[in-house]
Amino acid sequence: MSEPLFERLTLIGIGLIGSSIARAAKVRGVVRHITICDESAVHLARAEELELGDRYCGDAGEAAEGADLVLLCTPVGVSGALTKRMGAFLKPGAILSDVGSTKATVVGEVRPHVPEGVHFIAGHPLAGTEQSGPDAGFSSLFESRWCILTPDQPDADAAAIAALSRFWEGLGSTVDIMDPDHHDRVLAIVSHLPHLIAYNIVGTADDLETVTKSEVIKYSASGFRDFTRLAASDPTMWRDVCLHNKDAILEMLGRFSEDLAALQRAVRWGDGDQLFDLFTRTRGIRRSIIEAGQETDEPDFGRHHPKD
Repeated sequence: MSEPLFERLTLIGIGLIGSSIARAAKVRGVVRHITICDESAVHLARAEELELGDRYCGDAGEAAEGADLVLLCTPVGVSGALTKRMGAFLKPGAILSDVGSTKATVVGEVRPHVPEGVHFIAGHPLAGTEQSGPDAGFSSLFESRWCILTPDQPDADAAAIAALSRFWEGLGSTVDIMDPDHHDRVLAIVSHLPHLIAYNIVGTADDLETVTKSEVIKYSASGFRDFTRLAASDPTMWRDVCLHNKDAILEMLGRFSEDLAALQRAVRWGDGDQLFDLFTRTRGIRRSIIEAGQETDEPDFGRHHPKD
């Protein structure tokens, strides 16, 4: 990229997503200057050791001052409080966004603290691993992945949306625009419910008295291994996701419970036709995901990525 899209980027939070944005933005030259903020002195010091940014500070307001683009890369539960703290420091014309996987409640908590003249456009890059912290990031995380932007106002500034879209495209993503409530219902089934199921299955295996933990580990080179990858995700983040997308998650859990009961009956009564039809239909979904480029030939079961 010949010229940066933004002069000054501020990242609030330097975990997996924040550190990956910092790495990708440097590699691809989409910004000229990066300020990194994190309330954890340990994370902030590590980010400086890794040279992820150009400036480092522990205060969100100080970090946001003068920035053209501010990204909240923190658990969704603190988005509103952080914006309240930063509000007076955000300059007119700046873009404020986030990377959280729930949108309606984030919009509701952030919007009241956004000063007039600042463009708030919530966002969600659909990318991640089970790793966390500044060391977990890598510059290719967003390549060939979707990033959903969810402007919550009908008169949202078109130029700001276009600029934020170009930023994510500059990191390798494909951008889509979606209503915040619709986003939350879609993500409840494609992301939130699978994680909850994984947490529950791994927890069930841990509770079983008839299967020792050593056997669970020893024979995990099967379907169980896939679930452990999801169940290793950041507990704070997923606690906040459940609390902030409660209605959509409960709706999808209800539908899943009904389908699970039907599956249970099919197994109990030996209904081979129903089982075969279900497995054939779901196999087709998997093939569609691969054809859409949303999976690689070799899944990442917790293996480390090379650092930039």
